Amino acid sequence: MKRLLCTALLGMATIAHAQQDKYLKLWYRQPAGTRWESALPVGNGRLGAMVYGNVELENIQLNEHTVWSGSPNRNDYPEMLAALPEARKLIFEGKQAEAQKLLERSVRFSKSSGQMFEPVSSLRLAFEGQDNYTDYRRELDISRGIATTTYVAGGIRYTREVFASLPDRVIVVRLTASSPGSLSFRAYYTTPEKNAERKATAGGELVIAGTTMDHEGVKGMVRYEGITRVRVEGGTVGNNDTALVVSGASVATIYISIATNFVNYHDLNGDAHHLAEGYLTRALSKGFPAIEKDHVVAFGRYFDRVQLDLGNSDNDSLPTDERLQQFRNVNDPSFVALYYQYGRYLLISSSQPGGQPANLQGIWNDKLFPPWDSKYTLNINAEMNYWPAEKTNLTEMHEPFLQMVKDLSVTGRETARIMYGARGWMAHHNTDIWRSTGPVDGVFWGIWSDGGAWMSQHLWEHYLYNGDKAYLASVYPVIKGAAMFYVDDLVEDPGNHWRVINPGTSPENAPKAHGGSSLDAGTTMDNQMVFDIFSTAIRAAEVLHRHDAFIDTLRMLRGKLPPMHVGKFGQLQEWLEDVDDPNDHHRHISHLYGLFPSNQISPYRTPELYTAARNTLIQRGDVSTGWSMGWKVNWWARMLDGNHAYKLIQTQLSPLGTNPEGGGTYTNLFDAHPPFQIDGNFGCTSGITEMLMQSADGSLFLLPALPDAWPAGSIRGLRARGGFEIEDMEWKDGRLTKVVIRSLLGGNLRLRVPNELRSAGGSLTPASGINRNPFYQTEETSAPVISPEAKLSVTAPKPTLLYDLPTTIGKVYTLTNR
Repeated sequence: MKRLLCTALLGMATIAHAQQDKYLKLWYRQPAGTRWESALPVGNGRLGAMVYGNVELENIQLNEHTVWSGSPNRNDYPEMLAALPEARKLIFEGKQAEAQKLLERSVRFSKSSGQMFEPVSSLRLAFEGQDNYTDYRRELDISRGIATTTYVAGGIRYTREVFASLPDRVIVVRLTASSPGSLSFRAYYTTPEKNAERKATAGGELVIAGTTMDHEGVKGMVRYEGITRVRVEGGTVGNNDTALVVSGASVATIYISIATNFVNYHDLNGDAHHLAEGYLTRALSKGFPAIEKDHVVAFGRYFDRVQLDLGNSDNDSLPTDERLQQFRNVNDPSFVALYYQYGRYLLISSSQPGGQPANLQGIWNDKLFPPWDSKYTLNINAEMNYWPAEKTNLTEMHEPFLQMVKDLSVTGRETARIMYGARGWMAHHNTDIWRSTGPVDGVFWGIWSDGGAWMSQHLWEHYLYNGDKAYLASVYPVIKGAAMFYVDDLVEDPGNHWRVINPGTSPENAPKAHGGSSLDAGTTMDNQMVFDIFSTAIRAAEVLHRHDAFIDTLRMLRGKLPPMHVGKFGQLQEWLEDVDDPNDHHRHISHLYGLFPSNQISPYRTPELYTAARNTLIQRGDVSTGWSMGWKVNWWARMLDGNHAYKLIQTQLSPLGTNPEGGGTYTNLFDAHPPFQIDGNFGCTSGITEMLMQSADGSLFLLPALPDAWPAGSIRGLRARGGFEIEDMEWKDGRLTKVVIRSLLGGNLRLRVPNELRSAGGSLTPASGINRNPFYQTEETSAPVISPEAKLSVTAPKPTLLYDLPTTIGKVYTLTNR
């Protein structure tokens, strides 16, 4: 099975590298200047660089994935346990504000609220006499992972290439000139770090070394070292105390290596100098041509798996910033394809096996005190980063996040025990490189206990795509531990006798009826989370044939969870009480977790909830923060409304400032909360995929939410649950014309499609009965409770056709329209 998976992945990598090459570049007619959000990102999962493309003073801002403030620490609050009974009593009595004040008095939040992802430095390249330049262009080729700057000064064409080598773990800067001996510049480091030492050596090295900051009472103990070496063809390399001086070279190649003493979240016994020196020495021994070739091959192995063609327009030839400025008012389908692939590019660049997961800013940050510490926010943002991983054929990029879940299942045991008196493990709404699991930021935000439940769904999702039972067995204890926490933490609602989380929250929101308190019992998102983790643990146990009393307990408790409620405004209630405000436009719509990324709400299985979810989306509105609009693209795709999903893409893919009181996109196509948060990029890439393919609701649904703006197109390389890979899918006039699917695990393929298809090599028949493919099993929630005041006009989804196609492992099936 593994051999077939690898063969399929490598097969995709052999596709011609020129897939729509001219459409896979961000490019500009001017440098970034001083604006970080205009610079272009490169990365290899360990090192990140932002390339400004400035002519006279180039700035290459540098990050390393383990350069974080602080050191191993815990931020639990044992006093929470004693306060829980009274807080729960007050909440059940409808005194949420009093309960919040009680917990604020009892839990003082004096410990770390999480450590910070820190920048290392910037490499500056200073050129003299190049202030008058022409024919300027800078670009980022996202199919190759290379940023290039070209310009003409004094009749000489200068070219700079920058890339972060995937296989060699160094950043490489290549400088060339059309006239021999024309390269002269100074290279030096600048840094916001307070404890950094910088020097230049006679051997042609720049060195920066230091220790990260103390923060919120936690001593900084990450020791980092960056070494830069310059190799020239012609000319000389000299130095002063802090700079290298290149004079009269024809070619200059700069190699940058950075490493730390970080081994893992509880071990800082690595040797930063030895590691940095080793990476650099190995890279230098290969030489530039081999390093660049190996990098392009390695990057293309991931990137080339998926190709998307939505058509072209007159705007294809415009610079990226001009296309962004115009996109909302013109039809520019290839710009959507570029943005889609840019999301995949950013995931490849910021998340590599063995490294840290992509944080709030991926792997790029220039601030010593970044927004929200540039850490991991678990109540949406960290998970959103990895929504594209499996379905856009980047399963390897999922590994760092999955490893973090395993780490947190260890550190989260103590939090569960001393704060909640529970077995298993849990995490609150933030973590960092030290895998902290205690609450942060205060009671209003911090007392959300579903981090373990949500993250564990990613472990299960990984299995649903690869079918590897050995892998599932290895992560089952993590899934079981996340479920076990709720076995002990759920309490009985005295009014309805449901089992609920108390205190719980609907992240970062609070109804007016609760006096400004976020705390409540049995919020809709909490109930959906517990339902999912119980269901996942039950199904994993069934796959692994691990039936025991614990699984029986989960089934019993799952049956006692509150059903979802539809309120008087026809909305899906966010809380058990019908206290939603139809004029609430809060960025978090957490109770729609059940629609996406979960599958508890379905147009075909739960039409009342589907209609209520739609009403909620309309009431909340479209314009919001960047990441929230990214989530809404996915929701509207699940609503099977491609035109509304496309409207959200237009809104999100607008210059910052276009949307009053909302986010948008920076000129380098980074998502704007504002400020920059990378989750919006990944969320929109996921949403575009959901518009073209869904596999969460009992079938493989093709073209579920195709907008009118994309009447014809094709996509290759998407992956679906059950080990199905779409090697080719083409459509015209909104109808499927051709589908080629490879089955990597075998089993029944149930297809939901907009028009008739016929099989060129298989037994395609109209579907009947339950889909027996275990990877497409759905768990049914309790019937919703609907307010008698609700005017719920249930709208049936658009007609589709259902087919069954029995498949064999490794076989390819071609379907065409009649």
